[in-house]
Parts: sequence; C-alpha cells; structure tokens
Amino acid sequence: MRSALLKLAAFALCAMPLSAQSVDSLVAKYIQASGGMARIQAIQTLRRTGKYTGGGGFEAVVVYENKRPGSVREEFSLQGMTGINAYDGHNGWKIEPWNGKRDPEALGEEEMHSILDDADFDGPLVNYQAKGNHVEYQGVEQIEGSDAHKLKVTRPNGDVSFFYLDTEYYLPIRIDLQWMIRGAPRETEISLGDYKQVAGVYLPFSYESGPKGSSSTDRGKVTFDKIEANVPLDDQRFARPGAHP
Repeated sequence: MRSALLKLAAFALCAMPLSAQSVDSLVAKYIQASGGMARIQAIQTLRRTGKYTGGGGFEAVVVYENKRPGSVREEFSLQGMTGINAYDGHNGWKIEPWNGKRDPEALGEEEMHSILDDADFDGPLVNYQAKGNHVEYQGVEQIEGSDAHKLKVTRPNGDVSFFYLDTEYYLPIRIDLQWMIRGAPRETEISLGDYKQVAGVYLPFSYESGPKGSSSTDRGKVTFDKIEANVPLDDQRFARPGAHP
C-alpha cells in the first residue's frame, strides 16, 4: 500500500507541472493566434456597431464601447428609443426608456455580473494570473462539429467560465458562463464566429447566446457591421449622468 501511494504521489508531482505547462502553452497559443500581446495591449478603446436579433424577429441596433482599464457602455436602440447599460470602472448604471424610465438607475445583480465580464478588456485568459484567475485544462471536446481545447476559468468572485479553443486556430468558438444570483445558479452559452482582424487582432464579429441547452431559435444573436479600435472615448461617456466626479 505504501509503495503504491508513493508511486501515485510521484506521478502526481510529475503530472502537476505538465498540467500547468499545458494551460500556459494553450493560453500563449491563444494570445499569439489573436495577434500577439503587443497588438492586443496597443488597443486602448473599442467601438462595436451592429444589430441584435432576438426571437420572433425582434431587432435592435447596438453600439458597444470599451475603454481601458475597465469602462463599458452598451447601447440598444429600437422604436426611436435608446437604452444604456454602462460601467465606469467602479459603478454600474442603466437607462431603460421603454419601461418609462428616463433617469439612470443602478444595475441589478445579474446585470452587474454580465457587465463586469464585459469590462475585462482583454478577457480573463490574458494575464490571468495577475487578475487572480485560476485556469485548468480539461481536455478536448466536440463543440458544434469541431474539436476544441476546454479551459476552465475561475475568477476570484467565484464565477466560472469554460473557454473552448479551436484545436486548429486556437481562437474561442464557445464560452460557457456559470454564476450564482441570489443563491440560484445561472448558466449561459455563447457561440463566437466570423473572426476578422481589427488593428492586427482577431475579434469575433458575431455572437449567439442563450441559456444552457437552449436551441438556436431561442437565442439572441449580435452581428457587428463594424469594429473600430482606438477611437476617442471620453471618460464621461461611461459615468452615470448627474453623478459627481
């Protein structure tokens, strides 16, 4: 028994560095495939413009803006009205005119989880250790007909995401999100595609998202017509209107 335990312990010690090396190797390949760290970090702002399509043919014009280190503004326009979700790096707020609300109010718990994900400018894999994220390699899985490396990312707040990197191109083709809201689990699946270069970095121009296990017809889809890098974005665009600096 003792001999067997010693052998298992020795195997574990040998396997641990290999696992860590696999994670860092995959993350490095992902960063290189995206365009390389220098080009990634050279992008200081992003503006994405496109269309959201939901169930039943529902459509809205969307404009998403990000600014380092962690500011976000997301606009949704339909029927002559524009709603806003935003985060200035400290506080999240929203305006929902279709509910008869013209004044800004604080984001709800689930909305804050979502926008904090969006506020991570480079995503949780880039500089993951410095962000306090824990990354595990969980093998290869079939995703939508393609083999993909599966990486589990656990953030300091306990939120978990699974990144599926295409085994040929090392870019994410799906991301699964898990978090707890008021003691109840929430799970979302996001499919990514139509990658194009923006300022030398490959970014997805289409997203399809919905609850885990939902069909394509029940999911929302965002298709970007244009993504611009390093456009001038004043900090006030992300600050809650009427708030004191």
